[in-house]
Amino acid sequence: MADRPDVAIVLLAGGRASRFPGKLESLVDGEPMLLRAYRAARTTGFPVLIATKGAFGSAVDRLLDAPVAIDRWAHGGPLRALHSACGALANEWVFAMAADAPRIDAPLIERIVSAREPGDTAVVPRHDGRIEPLAALYHRPSLLHESFTLFGQSNDAMHELIDRLKTRFIDLPAAYFANVNTPADLAALSERQ
Repeated sequence: MADRPDVAIVLLAGGRASRFPGKLESLVDGEPMLLRAYRAARTTGFPVLIATKGAFGSAVDRLLDAPVAIDRWAHGGPLRALHSACGALANEWVFAMAADAPRIDAPLIERIVSAREPGDTAVVPRHDGRIEPLAALYHRPSLLHESFTLFGQSNDAMHELIDRLKTRFIDLPAAYFANVNTPADLAALSERQ
C-alpha cells in the first residue's frame, strides 16, 4: 500500500505486575500472553519494539525475535516507558500496545491506524465513556515533545498526554480492551470466549 503510514508498534511489557506476578507468561488460548500480543502486533507488518524493564522467562524470551528497549525509568509508568522506547525509533508514528490486553489484534490495530486524518497527532479508541491510551496511535515527535514537558509535573499520565495532543477519538467495542491485571481478570477473560 503506497500511502501506508510509517508506523512502529511499541509493545509495552514492563509493568510491575504486583497483583499478578508473571502474568505476561500466563496462557491465553494456550499461548503465553506476551507472545500472543507480539504475534498480533507482528501480523500487521509494522516493525515491533518490545519495551520492558528486563528479560522475560527463558521459555518466552527465546520465542521473541523483536528488538527490546529497556526502560530508562523502570517502574515510571507507561508514559515514561513509551517515551523511552520512542527514543530508539525513527518512525514518524508509533502505536502503543499494552501486552496485557490479549484481545487486541491486527485488524483492530489497522483500523485505528487507518482512522488517522491530516492534522491528527493521536488516534485513541473510546468505549463506555473510557479511553484506551495503550491501544492508540501517536505522532512520535509530538509524543516525545509533549511527554517530556509532562515529566516532573504532578500528573504525568497518558491521559494528560492525550489532552495535549490533537487527538481523534474513535468508538470501538469494549471487548477488545479487556486487560489482565489479576488472576481473576484472566479467568474472566477465558469465560467470555
